[in-house]
Amino acid sequence: MMNDSNSLDALLAEEQELQFPSFSADVAWMLGSHIYQRARADALPIAIEISRSGQRLFFAALPGATPDNAEWIRRKRAVVQRFHHSSLYMSVEAEQKGRPFLQRYGLSEQDYAAAGGGFPIFLKDTGCVGTVVVSGLPQLEDHRLVTESVRAVIAQLAK
Repeated sequence: MMNDSNSLDALLAEEQELQFPSFSADVAWMLGSHIYQRARADALPIAIEISRSGQRLFFAALPGATPDNAEWIRRKRAVVQRFHHSSLYMSVEAEQKGRPFLQRYGLSEQDYAAAGGGFPIFLKDTGCVGTVVVSGLPQLEDHRLVTESVRAVIAQLAK
């Protein structure tokens, strides 16, 4: 699973880079719509959730997504909320430390999933204020869909 783009250093740099200047319900809608349109164009069977301060601001399930994707989202969101890192970062970190994520932190498999697709919403000079989570693709593809979309929306906001 390891390569240069998903090393701990690369994942941490990505988190430090992808910080929003502001994050409102409108920005959540922009981000969710961006992910939705990309997924729709490629017929990706995913579910998408964006939340801020524990409040769900956006949710969509595309054709082919199942109720199980919402469960994966809930568990990935819990990882991001607890650690303020992407769910992929936490998975890679546990792999590198040689101890399974759940065992390392004494967490329940029913409540936490360290699998790619969950990403923290960082507000510049504030920290983690929410999460964006995708489920339905292999974990690296879930992660890349989220981070590429976050990058695009941040660039759009900077205009």
